[in-house]
Amino acid sequence: MIKIFNKKAFSLVEIIVAVAIASIIFLLVFNFGNDVFSFNSNAQKNLSAQTDARRMLKSIVKELRKASPSSLGSYPIVSASATAVTFFVDVDNDSYKEQVRYFLQGTELKRGVIKPSGLPLSYNPANEKIIILIRDINNGVTPIFEYFDSSYTGVGPSLVQPVQITQIRLVRITVKIEKDPNKSLGPFIVTSQVFLRNLKDNL
Repeated sequence: MIKIFNKKAFSLVEIIVAVAIASIIFLLVFNFGNDVFSFNSNAQKNLSAQTDARRMLKSIVKELRKASPSSLGSYPIVSASATAVTFFVDVDNDSYKEQVRYFLQGTELKRGVIKPSGLPLSYNPANEKIIILIRDINNGVTPIFEYFDSSYTGVGPSLVQPVQITQIRLVRITVKIEKDPNKSLGPFIVTSQVFLRNLKDNL
């Protein structure tokens, strides 16, 4: 006896549906893997940026704490705004005080240093050497620098701009960093504050 098996072939519609389902599954898996990789990459970049920002703020705080009169006898603080602060400090342990400026330019926090030179001594802006400290700053309306007087106890508002520099006793620094707004959960914030040691009165 001859047995005849009826092999049912896949129809074209079934093949198309199967390929479509397989393609969707592949795309979902690929996108998930890509998202995980992208998230991990962004997390690593953010962690690195946080570490760098904290290190830079520590350096700024150290210099601000030691602000003192210039080599010409000028007041320790030159100017103080929401996005910049300029003061005098000995940054290289020589016999002169450098003029140091921290300022926001675009999305970058920069540091400019002028060594006094010439006879008589002067701080020539043309000799300022500028480097970039922190990138991808996105502070919005939050000031980079806030200033407080001797009445500040840890709570309360900062001095109103324009600040009278002789009132400044404490500086708060706040930096919000966001490398890619489209791929992050929001900016991370690094903040610190410093008493100006050589300007303390009743603190």
